[in-house]
Amino acid sequence: MSVETTPALDVIHLSVNFENGSGELQALEDVTFRVWPQEFVCLLGPSGSGKSTLLRVLAGLVPPTQGEIRFAGGRTPRIGYVFQQANLMPWRTVLENIMLPLELQGVPPDEARRQAQAWVERVGLNGFESAWPRDLSGGMAQRVAIARALIHDPDLLLLDEPFGALDALTRERMGAELLALWQAQRKTVLMVTHSISEALLLADRVLVFTPRPGQVSLDMPVPLPRPRSEELRYTMEFIHLARQLRQAIG
Repeated sequence: MSVETTPALDVIHLSVNFENGSGELQALEDVTFRVWPQEFVCLLGPSGSGKSTLLRVLAGLVPPTQGEIRFAGGRTPRIGYVFQQANLMPWRTVLENIMLPLELQGVPPDEARRQAQAWVERVGLNGFESAWPRDLSGGMAQRVAIARALIHDPDLLLLDEPFGALDALTRERMGAELLALWQAQRKTVLMVTHSISEALLLADRVLVFTPRPGQVSLDMPVPLPRPRSEELRYTMEFIHLARQLRQAIG
């Protein structure tokens, strides 16, 4: 975690209500927390506890009903967003999907292609530059989505359970790859997950949310040393922390 004293993000008394057929549905209620520059924070809790809604609010996709969001410097940061499904454009190749954010920024095509090729190599997809999304495995598609989210050098990376649709072994491998990318890039990250062990392996802190309406019931630092590896899952400290999170979720 960064030693800077200015938070990258402050969420202050945030509540979100949605209209439905029978009135209002409250997704989040009075959520307050802060995130520091370069910090990796995981959001953990039962389905329907508002974790994904929170990411959408941070990305500007959903307006808050009450409360405030403050970003460092008073400006909206550049945001990278990765969803549970890769959401790749099926008519664009791997390289063209990764290039998209730079194209939207008006980066010259040759430079956009050069940077996209560098990200292809960074996420281990050499040789698949011209592949179509339909020909990729789930893990490969998510590598493309992560590269696309990071290529424009975001200040804040939002990950909405990006490995939730993958099998257990692929999910572990993708978690390790994400950890290596984060160690190299040191982005500020908020990640939704339903996996306690994934949260502990990746995060500096874990925020546990209550059932709807979502509130933060636990803000737990993860004191495990970095760099981390899969072997940590079998240590007594890891098991003890996992037990604390399990009890907090209920």
